[in-house]
Amino acid sequence: MVSEEDVMEKLEDIEDPETKVDIVNMGFIYDVDVEDEEVEVEMTLTSPGCPMHSVFVEKVEEGLTELEDVERVEVNVVFDPPWSPERMSKEAKKKLGME
Repeated sequence: MVSEEDVMEKLEDIEDPETKVDIVNMGFIYDVDVEDEEVEVEMTLTSPGCPMHSVFVEKVEEGLTELEDVERVEVNVVFDPPWSPERMSKEAKKKLGME
């Protein structure tokens, strides 16, 4: 059975094309729920009008269905709470010259 850790590791393979930082370290992932063969991801983007909205959702769905034992993926994009740079990891901030 797939674990939340497996899911998070796979999500680290998905980069924000603008920053070249993965979506986990950017702080876009709010919650991951794994139940049997179903994975639900709650994530955000830098802004509600982000032009990459559908691309990110598609990449998350495609990436997670590549995991063994994952039959269904649901991605919920939310903006409450809104994303802010404080959500970024130290690694991401350093890569972007913010530390």
